[in-house]
Amino acid sequence: MTAPAADADDRYPGESLGLPETGRGALASWRARFAALIIDWAASMALAVILFGVGVLREPGWRSWMIMTVFFVQSSVLTGLAGGSFGQILARIGVARLNGRPIGILRAVARQAMICLVLPTIVIGAERRALNDLALGTVVINRR
Repeated sequence: MTAPAADADDRYPGESLGLPETGRGALASWRARFAALIIDWAASMALAVILFGVGVLREPGWRSWMIMTVFFVQSSVLTGLAGGSFGQILARIGVARLNGRPIGILRAVARQAMICLVLPTIVIGAERRALNDLALGTVVINRR
C-alpha cells in the first residue's frame, strides 16, 4: 500500500517549482520583496537628485523621468551582474532562473522593463510569480 498523495492544502509556495520550503533558495516573502522595492525607489530618487538636481522631484519634462530611468538602469545592471537589485541585495533576496543558469543582462533588462510598465508586475500568478517572472522563467528567492 502506498502513501496517499499530499493534499493541495499541504503544499507550500514554491514546492511545485522544486524550491525548498524555507531558507536559502525558498520563495521570497512579500514583505522582503516590498521592502526591496521601497529601498530601490528611495535609492533611485536620491541618486537622481544628486545627478540631475532637485528638479526631478517637481519639474515636468525630461527630468520627471529621471527617477524611473535611474531605477531601471541600477536594477537592470545589478540584477544582471549580481542576481538582484540594490534593494534586493540589502533585503537578502534575489532573482534566479528556474533552470539554475545566471539571469544575464538581457533577461534582467527585459524583466526591469516589465516592472517599470507596472501591469506585468501586479498580475500575480501561482507561486508568487508575476507575469514578468512567468514570461522569463525567473523567480524571486531568498539569498539566506
